[in-house]
Order: sequence, then C-alpha cells, then structure tokens
Amino acid sequence: MAHTQASAGHLLRLIRSGAAITRGELQEATGLSRSTVGHRLDQLFAAGWLRGSSGTSTGGRPSARLEFDTGHAVVLVADLETPHARAAVVDLAGTVLAEHRDALVIADGPDVVLDQLARWFAELLDASGQPPERVCGVGLSVPGPVDWERALLVQPPIMPGWDGYPLRERFREYHAAHVGRPPREEPLPVFVDNDANLMALGEQRALHPDCRAFVFVKASTGIGAGVVVDGALYRGIDGGAGDIGHIRLHDRPDVVCMCGSTGCLAAVASGGAIAAQLTEAGVPTASGHDVRAHLAAGQPDAVRLSRRAGQRIGEVLVTVVTLLNPGVLVLGGDLAGTPFLTGVRELLYQRAMPRTTAHLQVLTSELGDRAGLLGAAIMVVDHLYAPERADARLHALTRATTGAAR
Repeated sequence: MAHTQASAGHLLRLIRSGAAITRGELQEATGLSRSTVGHRLDQLFAAGWLRGSSGTSTGGRPSARLEFDTGHAVVLVADLETPHARAAVVDLAGTVLAEHRDALVIADGPDVVLDQLARWFAELLDASGQPPERVCGVGLSVPGPVDWERALLVQPPIMPGWDGYPLRERFREYHAAHVGRPPREEPLPVFVDNDANLMALGEQRALHPDCRAFVFVKASTGIGAGVVVDGALYRGIDGGAGDIGHIRLHDRPDVVCMCGSTGCLAAVASGGAIAAQLTEAGVPTASGHDVRAHLAAGQPDAVRLSRRAGQRIGEVLVTVVTLLNPGVLVLGGDLAGTPFLTGVRELLYQRAMPRTTAHLQVLTSELGDRAGLLGAAIMVVDHLYAPERADARLHALTRATTGAAR
C-alpha cells in the first residue's frame, strides 16, 4: 500500500479485516513511519472507533492488539415484508439490542409504513437504553428492486405507491419527528436495498465468509436472488441483478404475474402462487406466511406443491449456477424447508453439468428471519466505515470538536 493511500480510514479497514491488528503490523503493511501510524490511530481512538487489548506474548512484552469498537454506535435496521415487518436496534457487529415484529402492510403505502417504522425505532431505542445521538445510520430491507445509489424503488410489483418515492428524504423527516433530529451537520445516513440482497450478505458474512461466489434465493410472496462475489454484493448496473422471479417459463403462458407479464416464475412457484393453489384446492391460505405454517404442520398439499415449486425454481437455478459457479447456494424465505430443498436439488443435479455442481453446497438458511436484519446492518457499517467515508467523517468530527473548543 502506498503512503498516500494509508489514511486513518485505510488503517481502520486493515484492523477491521484482521489483516493488521498491531501498530507494528500496520507499519509493515503500509510502509508508514511509527509516528504517522500513531497519529492516525490517535484520530481513530479519539472518535471512539478503536479499543486496545493485550496480544499474545512471544517471549517479550506483549503487543497491544487493536480492535474495532463495535459498541461505540448503533444502527437502526428493518426488514419489510408484505404483511409484516421486523425492526431492531443493533450494534456495529450486528448484535440485536432490541427487536420488534408486528403487522405492517407494505401495500398501505410508504408514508404509513415509514411513519410507523420511525415510531417503532423510537420505542426500541428507549428499550435498549441507547440515546438517539448514538445512531450512526439506518438500513432498510425491502421486497422490490432498488436503485441503491439513490435509495429508490424501481417498479416494485408488490409495493404499490413505492415506485420512485423519495424514501431516504421522507424517512429522515419521520425519524426527526419521532426520534429526534441528531445533533450533527450531515443528514442521517439511510440505506435501502432489496431483501434477497441483504439476506445474501448477512448469510454469507456470518456463515460462509470464505465463499468467493455465493447465491441466496428467497422464496416468499415473491422470488428473488442475491449474489455475493468476493465479499461484496453484485447489484448489476442499476440494482436489477437477481430478479429471477420475473424470468418467464416457456410452458406457463396462461399465468398472469403481478408485474403484468405472463408466465413469470413468481406467478408459478412463489409462496403467493402456492397460497392461491392451496386455496383453490380447498385449503384456505392467504399468503406465503400461511404456506409456511401449513408446511410446519406437514399439510400434504402444501408439502407436494412446495416440492414442485422447488423443481420449477431449480430449472431457473440451473442457468444461474452454470453462469456463476458458486460454492454455496442458500435457500431462504417462507418456502425454505425440506420439500422445497429436495425439489431444487433434484432439478439442479439432474440438469446441470456435473462439473458445475461438483463443489456446490445447496443449503437452507440458518439465520432465517434474522438474515435480512444482519445484512442491513452490514450494509450500513460497510459504507460508513469504508476508507473514504471514514476519513470524511473523522474530518467532520475533528472540525466539530475544534469548533466546540473555541
């Protein structure tokens, strides 16, 4: 690493990744002098971002290990589903400090949903004993395509009223009304991404950190996929990557999807589609969440249809797996269970080339409903503590401290 690149933010990245966790290792990794490393670490300690601990002695004075202090701030995260939502206050390691889950109908529109969400966050901060000024950012998981840079939903089929809605700006207003306006110059950082993306990020970082190519498929009301390559989400050029639910099946032109097209995978094999099929068969089922309950009870029609849905999704995943050659494919959402997993595996191993699946693990999610919350927290922390953003925030903190001292 060149000297000009080794800012305080770059040192923080080395420490957070575990690549260099002592002053000596930082000097060796960056080529910076001892005094320069010390000065930049002083900035990080002054901001409260680092803490020290005793290292292992190798026969002399033990070196002090440097650690990212994951308790110095908190993140507000929420996972919005179609009929309900889950919200939490988490520390910077993703540990849940307070959590709430309740009905919150996304079809009621963004103003209703975001206003209620801000009210929940105010209550959760009180419950966790965290003051509002410790909130460093907000991460929201939504069931629709997202233009990540602008935090805008783009033609989401199951989210009426959300297309192009200024989510970031409006949420800040609701947050200020219910939680309070933070005492800082910059607006509250608010990040939004697709739910399958964030579940993929949470699951990969927590359980498969060494997997260089990772795919997560969520099958609930709709169907979506998240792809993590070399530890980072692959979103495509405008956030459309992974929207496999709207790939058209050649043999089902009779089925109309919520997006307006016919033959979409989601219209045939999603939790919403299975709910409709079960209701038609005389088993009243309102949503993918109800399908989950039927599966848990071993309802025969639900088991049969879930396995068939896995086969139909498996047909599409043959192409996905052949293109990406992932090491791990994780299935999550309301349908994720043994029948669905069996159906996916049947089609994958039957139709994909043996070379493609030789080193592929096909698993169900271990994090379950928590995957989206953890992924949302990782999204916020990764962005706020990336080298360039971290340096800008440190500069603002220094300026604010200097100004207050005058």
